[in-house]
Amino acid sequence: MTTATVTVVSLAAAVVLGVLAVALRTRAGRRARARAASEGGLSPADPEADSDFFDPRTIRVGDTVYVEAARFRAVGAVHCAMQGERWTDYLLDEGARRRNWLSVEERPGPQGEPLHLEVLLWTDVPTQGMVPAKHMLIVDGVEFSPIERGTAAFRSEGTTGLPERGLLDFADYRAGDGRLLSFQRVQGGQWEASYARPLTPGSVRVDRLP
Repeated sequence: MTTATVTVVSLAAAVVLGVLAVALRTRAGRRARARAASEGGLSPADPEADSDFFDPRTIRVGDTVYVEAARFRAVGAVHCAMQGERWTDYLLDEGARRRNWLSVEERPGPQGEPLHLEVLLWTDVPTQGMVPAKHMLIVDGVEFSPIERGTAAFRSEGTTGLPERGLLDFADYRAGDGRLLSFQRVQGGQWEASYARPLTPGSVRVDRLP
């Protein structure tokens, strides 16, 4: 088995811990999150900067994926599109009923800079039936202001607990300290929320049989 280390270069990155539910936990507000991360001082980088690193855009269902010290299996993928933007969210199964989402998107750099990758992992937030408002809201004692909301189309692959195709509503928020919060639901389903913390480059790697 060969092992390659993924360069995780992004405008924002985050870790997800949670149990899979029927509603989709994918990340839809890419432009809003990228803009918010940029305001927080993170900068883009070229995903091809080191050819020795594994390209996370090539992750396949069935791969073994390591995030820091945790080992997962990519059991499913959700391919999303919104207004010309496309990205993929991978469902990572750690076992013991723990499943996490890893998002990968290639984005153009600002002012003509090279393409860079946005690689995200998201943490579930217990919102107890909260509905995303169009104004400021408070979660865990922190005030979040709205930055974007909309709808993305998705197509699922493998095991995701989702329909083969559908639409995802989302509403994104940002706190004064730069923390990002996202509500999302498959249309007709219940709202669920997630937010993030940054990961360092090289904290993700993949094992794959040749």
